[in-house]
Amino acid sequence: MTQPPTHDELTARLLAFRDERDWKKFHSLKNLLLSLSLEAAELLELAQWQSDEELEARLHDPKVTERLREECADIFLYLLLIAERAGFDLSLAGADKIDANAAKYPVEKAKGNARKYTEL
Repeated sequence: MTQPPTHDELTARLLAFRDERDWKKFHSLKNLLLSLSLEAAELLELAQWQSDEELEARLHDPKVTERLREECADIFLYLLLIAERAGFDLSLAGADKIDANAAKYPVEKAKGNARKYTEL
């Protein structure tokens, strides 16, 4: 099995794709943030008007899983562009956020419930 690219490798490939098409001029931080929101809305369309059970059952449909995969990829690629534009490492930001959440949601207080950390 081929190893997936690292975030840095994928970002470099994405930037090359963008630059070959002269699209950098469209990638202001504001435009990237707006585009991310639009892609997230497309992801939400997959769940529109469905119960949890109906949506989970649709995961057995290859057309649905392919659309889910594509929409998640669009969101991920915009996140990489935003992180690159803003000058931070997305993997490190994710690791830092997990650490911060672990401090806000200690297992002994948060296990088994969905309350916000201010309500634990």
